[in-house]
Amino acid sequence: MSTSPSGTAVADAAVAHRSGTVHDTPGTVSAPAPARAFDASLPWELSPQVSLRPESFGALAYHFGTRRLSFLKSPVLLDVVRSLGDLPSAVEALREAGVPADQREAFERALATLADTDMIRVREAT
Repeated sequence: MSTSPSGTAVADAAVAHRSGTVHDTPGTVSAPAPARAFDASLPWELSPQVSLRPESFGALAYHFGTRRLSFLKSPVLLDVVRSLGDLPSAVEALREAGVPADQREAFERALATLADTDMIRVREAT
């Protein structure tokens, strides 16, 4: 951290904001990094650097590597995320959790966001 002429703290390193905008240096903005395509047919797992804390609304997910905190806004989404490592694909995890077909797209978007923030990752073949 350094201090600006006005006395406020300024981060010296790049800071990612929730909007996806990255500030490379104080006062400059670069385009957000392109999102990776999420393929629900692949095997996924919770990143080993992520801890889940169940809550009444769903869960808090904390990534110890990036220090990012995410909210899983549904207990069903928590069930999906927890089961990813045990099932052959995210599609199967959604099916196993009982996500209705008309809600699958919304759940896949939530999983894509978790993948983009490295909360979940493609599971390597063992």
